[in-house]
Amino acid sequence: MSQYSKVIIFIVILIVFSGAVIYLHNTESSMNQSMPDISSSIVAGDSDYNSAVDLLNGKNYNEAKNKAISAKNNFNQSMIQLLSIKNNITSDTNDVHKNYINTVIKELELKINATKYLLESIDYYEKNQNSSGNEHSSHANQLMRESIDFQNVRNNLVKENPNLFK
Repeated sequence: MSQYSKVIIFIVILIVFSGAVIYLHNTESSMNQSMPDISSSIVAGDSDYNSAVDLLNGKNYNEAKNKAISAKNNFNQSMIQLLSIKNNITSDTNDVHKNYINTVIKELELKINATKYLLESIDYYEKNQNSSGNEHSSHANQLMRESIDFQNVRNNLVKENPNLFK
């Protein structure tokens, strides 16, 4: 093999390696840039969900429904962004980041389902079908309690790895 061929092969390998490093950095950088928006949407969804429950308890069904829909929209917005990030994760992505994304996705799946049950319970209460409304409300509460477990795992991941979450 000539010197020229060796130099060309070395340059190609260097370019491929540099591209991989840049791609990995951009994936994690993109995740770090997106997470504040995702977290804000989750917090807003949690707040709207809690407001919907309070309004439902006060039998203000229209406002409860509006807040529950807003919660659902916030949770769905976060989920869309997370799934986009997850689709760009490579095998070189840090395991803590992978675990974080998967944990938040599980948390949001539960919150989205809880909101679905809350909306259904509101519909039942509006029709004076209190037994069905209570059943759906109870299920919504259980799902939301389960989501808190994942939220705690998420918060602990950030707390234990401050250098990875900026």
